[in-house]
Amino acid sequence: MESPLTNLKDPVSVDEAALLLALSPQAVRELLDTGNLKGSRVGTDWRTTREFLSDYAATFTVQGAPISRTGSIKPPMRVLSFFSGAMGLDLGLEAAGMETILACEFDKASRQTIEHNKPNIPVLGNIWNYSASKIREIAGLSPTEEIDVMAGGPPCQAFSTAGARRSFEDIRGNVFLHYIALIKELQPRYAVIENVRGLLSAPLRHRPHSERGPNFPDLEEAEQPGRALDFIVALLREAGYGVSFNLYNSANYGSAQVRERVVLICSRDGQRVPFLPPTHSNNTDFNLKSWRTFREVTADLPLDMATHIDFPEKRLRYYRLLEPGQYWKHLPVDLQKEALGKSFYSGGGKTGFLRRLAWDKPSPTVVTHPAMPATDLAHPELDRPLSIEEYKRIQDFPDSWEVQGKLLDQYKQIGNAVPVLLGKAIGSAIVAHDSGERWNELEGFPYSRYRNTSDHDRVRDPVDFELIKSQLFTSSE
Repeated sequence: MESPLTNLKDPVSVDEAALLLALSPQAVRELLDTGNLKGSRVGTDWRTTREFLSDYAATFTVQGAPISRTGSIKPPMRVLSFFSGAMGLDLGLEAAGMETILACEFDKASRQTIEHNKPNIPVLGNIWNYSASKIREIAGLSPTEEIDVMAGGPPCQAFSTAGARRSFEDIRGNVFLHYIALIKELQPRYAVIENVRGLLSAPLRHRPHSERGPNFPDLEEAEQPGRALDFIVALLREAGYGVSFNLYNSANYGSAQVRERVVLICSRDGQRVPFLPPTHSNNTDFNLKSWRTFREVTADLPLDMATHIDFPEKRLRYYRLLEPGQYWKHLPVDLQKEALGKSFYSGGGKTGFLRRLAWDKPSPTVVTHPAMPATDLAHPELDRPLSIEEYKRIQDFPDSWEVQGKLLDQYKQIGNAVPVLLGKAIGSAIVAHDSGERWNELEGFPYSRYRNTSDHDRVRDPVDFELIKSQLFTSSE
């Protein structure tokens, strides 16, 4: 008997179908098992297609993907993806009904991941090597063809609070400006910019702390905290875009992870896209689903098939004394001093040292290496770091998404990614806004753990472009 997938392109996995239908993977498998959703077994699991999802959805609204009563999905908004990494943001946008038609990524291992999982889309390398017209050509777009969405997270190290924070003096900061210039030239109907929390307070030009104080001149305009974001927003608004931004905790959108990222959504029609509507909360006052937990998203993973690096043996001595949810402060004081060495006497909470995850809470932010001394991420009970499979579940990647490269390359790619469900929330908001839907923002909702993080909160002085430009690359020596 001929498979229903014969001669149909782009089969959809159970995990991807679950994201599109806003159901659990098990519920999708039950629909396939009973024949209510058409599909075909491939190995031990199922595959279906967007066409079959549309047939099933003839009387059902897929979250974020408008469905007509004839059962046909509205043509997807097309996305040009930049700084794509392992494509967490892109998979989320696709789960909201969009289609990625081009990716751009400098990192070799990440490009391998994209090419392996998305063999039918072009993958660019260094963004500096491509003009706007060349990007159009490679994406298969004519010089006048509409671009729906540009999305990407320019390198964030220049803004990270953990780094030197050279901002736009850093070449990676200049890549950020290059991305803004491409948005202004390509004129997509929507643009998404994602970055770390440090962007909220980053200056345009960093002055070393040793050169501040009463014996030094006052900070210049370009050196003021937060001026990097002010400058970016002003550039986009000058180009006619409506811009909204906030710091979003991915746990509020269904991820089993407390991870906070700045997201700017820009609309070419000049309108402001409201904040992303949360779906989950740790506060029962908002009548939302509870935050998902590490146990919830990893319960069915076979522990004997975990792919992971190992802790040094001397660190395991301490881990064997820690229970789920505990960290170095739960050791006897003499062992705390022994385990942390000189770090014991340094400032800060040091919450990343010797950290076992709790079963029944979201994971902390997954990092690019789960076994660095100050950012350990250990399994709640087993004496090992989190596995690649657990990383993927925490970051909402489908099990079928195969991350390429060496083991540390895989950790890095997943650790740097945008959680897929946060990406889906971004895509759903854009799709809804594009369809004319408007919604009220949830009053008093804590989108993150921090205050004054949104375009509503930040009432700033106007950007003096000429003054900024005169200061931006002027030596501070």
